[in-house]
Amino acid sequence: MSDATRRLPQVSAAAASAQDQLRELLAQLTEAADLLRQEQVALRERGMGLPADAPGVVKRAQERLNALEPDLMGLQIELRQLRGLAQTAAVINSTLELGAVLNQVIDTVIQLTGAERGYILLRDRTTGALEFQVARGLDREQLARDEFRISNTIVQEVVTSGQPVITDNARQDPRYEQHDSIVGYALRSILAAPLRVGSEIIGVVYCDNRILAGLFRAHELNLLRAFADQAAVAIQNARLFEAAQARLAEITEVRDLMNSVFASVAGGLIVLDPAGNVTLFNPAAERMTGTRAGDALGHRLEAILPALTGPVYPLLAAMRAGSAARAVELELEYDARGPLLWRVVFSLLRERDGSAIGAALVLDDLTSERRREQQVAQVRNYLPLALAENLRSADVAALGGQEREISVLFCDLRGFTRFSEHLEPEALMRIINRYLTVASDAVHASGGLVSQYIGDAVLALFNTPLNPQPEHPLRALQAAIRLQHAVRALHAELPPEQRLLFGVGLHTGLAVLGNIGSADRQEFTAVGEAVDMARLLQEQAEGGEIILSATAREAAGPALEAEPATPRQPSRRHDLPPIFRFVALREGATNLDGEGEGRPSA
Repeated sequence: MSDATRRLPQVSAAAASAQDQLRELLAQLTEAADLLRQEQVALRERGMGLPADAPGVVKRAQERLNALEPDLMGLQIELRQLRGLAQTAAVINSTLELGAVLNQVIDTVIQLTGAERGYILLRDRTTGALEFQVARGLDREQLARDEFRISNTIVQEVVTSGQPVITDNARQDPRYEQHDSIVGYALRSILAAPLRVGSEIIGVVYCDNRILAGLFRAHELNLLRAFADQAAVAIQNARLFEAAQARLAEITEVRDLMNSVFASVAGGLIVLDPAGNVTLFNPAAERMTGTRAGDALGHRLEAILPALTGPVYPLLAAMRAGSAARAVELELEYDARGPLLWRVVFSLLRERDGSAIGAALVLDDLTSERRREQQVAQVRNYLPLALAENLRSADVAALGGQEREISVLFCDLRGFTRFSEHLEPEALMRIINRYLTVASDAVHASGGLVSQYIGDAVLALFNTPLNPQPEHPLRALQAAIRLQHAVRALHAELPPEQRLLFGVGLHTGLAVLGNIGSADRQEFTAVGEAVDMARLLQEQAEGGEIILSATAREAAGPALEAEPATPRQPSRRHDLPPIFRFVALREGATNLDGEGEGRPSA
C-alpha cells in the first residue's frame, strides 16, 4: 500500500473535523448576528449606533460559510471514493479466478460512480467479438443479459476511439439523440470506459442511470478511467491464468495418455532418431531386453543391443544415408537372456513431406512364457509384484463382480492446488509422482491394492479377491501410519516450499468389486458406500491426520488408540456418522510385520 493510500483515512478524518468546525462557526455567526441586533437596539435608545454595514458584514460571512459547506461535503465524497478505489484495487488484484475478479470490478464501478446499473463486455480472444460477461444492479443483484439493455452505440464508440464516454442526459445529447438504442431504452446518464492493457483494448466497462440526468461528471469519469486501467490488468491476469490452467490440464492429459499408451503396449517399442540414437525405450522393451531405459536413451542401438545389429544394421545404414527403407518384419532368436523368439518390425518415421525423421522398432516376444509375463505385467498397473504373482493361481472369476467387506484407504495431498499454481508442468509432475510413489509403496508394503490415482489422491483397497486379508482393518491402518512416516522422511529431501502432507480417511464396510470400463480398457476397482465414506472421512482430515469411521475403529481392535473428532469441513452428507482421529497403537501392540508401535508424525 502506498503512503498516499495509508494517509487517506487521516485526510478523511481531517475533512470531517473541518466540516464540524464550519458548522460551529455558522452557529457562532448566527448567535453573533442576534447579539448585534440586540446591541443595536440598545445603542439607539442611548442615541448611539453601530457602523451601517456591520449587519451586512456578518451576513456576507454567513453566506460565504454556507457556500463552503457543500464544497467540503463534495471533498468528503471524493475522499471516500478515492479510498474505496485504493482498497478495491488491492482486492481485485488478490485473486486469479476470473469470475471473482469480474464480479469485484463491476461492484466497485457501481460503488464508485453511484450508477444504477453496471455491465462488462470482454473481447473473445478467438473471434474478437465483444461478449457479455457480468452485470449488476445498484443492490448487487445479478442482471440477465436480456433485461440489461445498453447503448451499443456508445460501447462501439469506446472500442473504436479507445477513449471513455460520458453524457449527463443521453436523450438530449446531440451526439446520440438520433440513436434508437439510447432513445428507446430511455437512458439518461451514461458512463463507459475501455479496459486497456498496454495498447490492446480487451473490453469495455459500462454503467448508466435511466432515471437521473447529470449523475456523472468529470470527477466520476476520471475515477472510472483510473480504476478501469487497474481492473483491465487484473482481468487480463485472470484470463491468462485460466488459459494456463487449461493448457496445463491439456498437456497433463496428453502426456498421461501417451505414457499410458507406451506403458500398455504389449510389445517392446524402441524409437530412433535419424542418426540411430535411441529416443524412446518403453517398459516392455526394458522387460524383454533386460536393459534399462536410462541406459538406452541417447545411445546407438548397436551399442546397447548388439544381437539386433546383424538383421537390423542394413536398415539403420540405409536410414542414416537418407535412402528409402521399407517397413520390414523379421523373426530372430535373441540369446542375450536365453533362447527367445522375437518378431521385429522396423518402420521409418516420416514428416509430412516424406523425409525420414527416425525409425521405430516394435519387438514382439512369441514365446508362451513371455506372453504370460506380459499378462502379469498388465495386472501390475494396480497390484504390487507379490500379489501379481499370486494371480497366476487365483480364481479370477470374481473379478467380474463381487460384494464383500473391505477396508478402504483414501488419501489426498493438502494444499496441492495452490502449490501447483506456481510450478512448471514438468516440475509439478515430478513432485506429485514422488508423493504418489510414497503413498503407493506404503500401501503395497501392507499388502494393499492401489486401485486409482485421482489427481493428487490415492484410493487403496484391502481384502479384495486379489488380496484376501482377514486382518484387513489393521493392514489399512498400518499402511496409513507408514504413509505419514514416509512423507516425513521425504520432506528431508525436499525444499520447504515443496513439503506437503496427506490427509487420510479409513473405513471398513461393504463394496462391490470387479473390473469396470469398456471393452477396450478396464480397471479393477470398488464402488459403493465404503469408498464414498472413506472419501468423506479424508475430507475431514488435516494434513498429517488419519480419520477413521466407527466401523474401522471397531474392526481394528483394542490395539488402536483413537479419540472422537469433530468434522472440520461441511459434509455432503447430513447424516455423517461419528468420526475418530487416530492417536497411536497402544503400548506393546505390534503391527502385522512386527515393527512395533506406530504413531503418525505431528
